[in-house]
Amino acid sequence: MESHALINPEIALLWAGIAISILAVVFWPNRGLWARWRRTLQNTRRVRIEDALKHVYDCEYKQLTATHKSIAGALSISGDEVARLLERLEGLNLLRSEGEMLTLTEDGRAYALRVIRMHRLWERYLADETGVSETEWHYQAEAKEHLLTIEQADALAVHMGNPSFDPHGDPIPTAAGELPERRGIALTQLRPHQYAEVVHIEDEPTAVYAQLVAQGIHPGAHVRMISSDKNKIEVEVEGVENILAPIVAANVAVVPVGRVTRTEKAGATLADLAVGESARVAGISRACRGPQRRRLMDLGILPGTLVTAEMRNAAGDPTAYSVRGALIALRKNQARMIHIERNGANGV
Repeated sequence: MESHALINPEIALLWAGIAISILAVVFWPNRGLWARWRRTLQNTRRVRIEDALKHVYDCEYKQLTATHKSIAGALSISGDEVARLLERLEGLNLLRSEGEMLTLTEDGRAYALRVIRMHRLWERYLADETGVSETEWHYQAEAKEHLLTIEQADALAVHMGNPSFDPHGDPIPTAAGELPERRGIALTQLRPHQYAEVVHIEDEPTAVYAQLVAQGIHPGAHVRMISSDKNKIEVEVEGVENILAPIVAANVAVVPVGRVTRTEKAGATLADLAVGESARVAGISRACRGPQRRRLMDLGILPGTLVTAEMRNAAGDPTAYSVRGALIALRKNQARMIHIERNGANGV
């Protein structure tokens, strides 16, 4: 007699429940894994489209030629992916391809300017309204530029007083798509002993930008060319001498000025005071922005204020300063942001 295995109804129901749960997790409308994967794919495609348009616009702005190869390098994608991306951009009438040369259509240029506006507004916001490190502004704005709506970008611009330039000195496109002209000449073009004001710093490559930040070079800083040759650039930044490689100095744009103030020539900061020494505040560096700047001003760090270094931590940092009858502690990196004037004995 042939025997047949019986299926336990409870086990069958259990497996059916598991299967239904798996299907729900995968295909649940809007929240399932399939829907999330589709959204991620769509977002990735949109990000690539926007990044490609930004790259082509940047090339046009700098009077360079955008090509298939430059797109691949800028977006870190393969040649096949570039081909598919460009086919989509042409299909959307955002870009034209003539051989290897790429140019934006009117719609493509307007789209690129919208994305650039969002990026630079967000950088301005991070610089002026938050304590985010300046080496992080670009990366955070890279993500936010794809998330902001046009309405949010316009509201952000109004909140900040419709700024014309981002914290690196790059012009911010207006809501109408107009772009102020970039100012200045390369730092490498200054003559020996010529003074200038920094108006723009390239924030890429990252290693070069980090070096410029570490050497106190920022928009608004005053510099004096000491000497230059094909191997090095010697330049005074806010009174401090620095040596830069020409390739690094080329990332800085400046506007020549006729002279600088006594404070800018002296270059002394609160960090230079010895314990027991006093000096008057000449000003706060323009590199000090946002909440940090407001905090220093709230503490009474204003031009003309007499400050005395009262005591210093055994490790050398922080230092306690007497300001308007109160004792405040500042670290060296904060004290270096405060320019001082020494007049006569003991700085008074």
